[in-house]
Amino acid sequence: MDLEYLKMSPLEKFWFNFKNFFKRLPAAFSAFFKGIPKKLYKLWLGFFGIFINIGKAAKDGDWKTRLSFGAMGFGLIARKQYLRGIFYLVFEICFVLYMVFFGWKYLSKMGSLGEVARVEVWDEDLGIFTYKYYDNSLLILLYSLLTLFIMVGFVFVWYQNVKGSYLTQQFEEAKLKLPDIKAELRSYANENYHKSLLSIPLLGLIVFTILPIFFMIFIAFTNFDKVHYPPKELFQWVGMDNFVNVLGGGISANSKVFAYTFGEVLLWTIVWAVLATFTNYILGMVVAILINKKGVRGKKVFRTILVMTIAVPQFVSLMFMSQLLSEQGLLNNILLNWGWISKPIPFLTDGTAAKITVVVVNMWIGIPYSMLICTGILMNIPEDLYESARMDGASPVRAYMKITLPYMLHITTPYLITQFIGNLNNFNVIFLLTGGNPSSLDMQFAGKTDLLITWLYKLTVSESQYGLASVIGIFTFIIVAVLSLILYNRSKSVKNEEDFM
Repeated sequence: MDLEYLKMSPLEKFWFNFKNFFKRLPAAFSAFFKGIPKKLYKLWLGFFGIFINIGKAAKDGDWKTRLSFGAMGFGLIARKQYLRGIFYLVFEICFVLYMVFFGWKYLSKMGSLGEVARVEVWDEDLGIFTYKYYDNSLLILLYSLLTLFIMVGFVFVWYQNVKGSYLTQQFEEAKLKLPDIKAELRSYANENYHKSLLSIPLLGLIVFTILPIFFMIFIAFTNFDKVHYPPKELFQWVGMDNFVNVLGGGISANSKVFAYTFGEVLLWTIVWAVLATFTNYILGMVVAILINKKGVRGKKVFRTILVMTIAVPQFVSLMFMSQLLSEQGLLNNILLNWGWISKPIPFLTDGTAAKITVVVVNMWIGIPYSMLICTGILMNIPEDLYESARMDGASPVRAYMKITLPYMLHITTPYLITQFIGNLNNFNVIFLLTGGNPSSLDMQFAGKTDLLITWLYKLTVSESQYGLASVIGIFTFIIVAVLSLILYNRSKSVKNEEDFM
C-alpha cells in the first residue's frame, strides 16, 4: 500500500487522506468512549485517596486535629496558624448562617419545585381581587442549585481544613518550625502565588459558566415553557420526556416533527461547519501564497485592502449583505434594470440558494483572517527547503504539496479545529443574514438555514420552549465537546509535536 500511495498524484493523495480521515472517525469515537471507564476509574481512585487521608487524620490525629472535624480551623489556631485557622472558622460560620436563613428554604422545595404559585385574594380597600405570590419554580431551582454548589465547596474547604490540621500536627511532632502569619502571607505572593492569582478567575468560571451549564441541564428535565411560566405558574419535573420528544420517541405528532427538524438542522449544521471552515482556510491560504509570491508588486496594498474588511464590524457587513441580496435589494434591481434577469434571484428566500449564499458571504468575511494567519506562517518557512526542492527538479505544485501544505497543516491544525467548532455555533452569520429563513412547513420553529444555535435561540426567545431548548443545548454541547477532543487529540500537531521544532 505504501508503494501505491507514493505513485499517486498530489490530488489523489489528498483525496485518499481525506477519505481515510472520515473512515477513521468511527474508530476514533469508539476509542474515545472506551477510554471513559478507565478515566472514571482513575477519578474514583483519586476520591478514594481523599477518604484514606480523612481516615488517617481521624485515627492518628490528636485531640486538636479531631476537634477540627467539627470546629473548622481549631487545630490550626491551636498551633498558632491563625490566618488559615480563622479563615476556615469564618467560612464555617458563614456556611451555617447561609443554610439556616436562606439555602435550606429553597433546597427543601427542590423535589417539588413549589406547591402554590399565587392565590387570588380580595382586597377590601381597593374592592378588587389581587394576587399574592408564593413559590417561584425558577428561583427555587436556581437557588437550590447554587446551594448545592456551595455545599460542594464547603466539603472541599472542610477537607482542606482537616488535611491542614493533620499536616501541622505532623510538623509539630517532627519538631519542625511552623510558618507564622508573615510567612504565610509571603507564601501567597511567592510559591502559592498561582493560587492567589487564579482564585478570582476560578470563582468567576464557576459562577458564570459552570453554574449556568448545570442550570440548563436541570431545566431540560422540566416542562418549563410559556404555559408553565413563573411567577404566574409553576413548572414541574418531567423526567426524560423532553429528550424522548426531541428524538422522536413521543406519541404525539409534534414529537415526530420535532425529531425530523432536529435531524435536518443537525445535518445542515455539520455541513455548514465543514464548508465554512475549509473554504475560508483553503482560499485564505491561496490568497496568502499569491500575495507573498516573488515578483508580485503592491503586496502591502493588497493586504491593506483585505484587512479593511476585518476593520468593518461583522454585523454591519452582514446586515448590508442581507439588504443587498434581498428580492427587492440593490443587486436584484440592478440586474433587472440591465435586463440580465426576468425575475428577482431568490438569494435568501430559496432553501438551496440561501445555503449557498451564507457560505459565500462567510467567505467574504473569513478569508482575510485566514490570509493573515497563513501569511505569518509562510514568512517563517525556511527558504532553503524551496531551494533544495527546485534543485531536485520539483515543480511549484509538488513543492506546495510536500513543503507548504504539510507545514501549514501542522501549525494551523489547532486553529482549524477552533474555527470548525466556532462555525458549529456561528450565530452571527446565519441570524443576521437570513434569520434562519426561508421557513418550512415540515420543520417546527426552524428554517432551512437554521443552525442548532439559532434554532435554540428561536425556541427560547420566540417560542419560550425552555425545556426543549435545554435539550438542544445539551446535545450541542456533547457534539462540540466530543468533536473537539477527538479532532485535537488525533491531529498530527499533538501526536508529532516536535516534528517541526
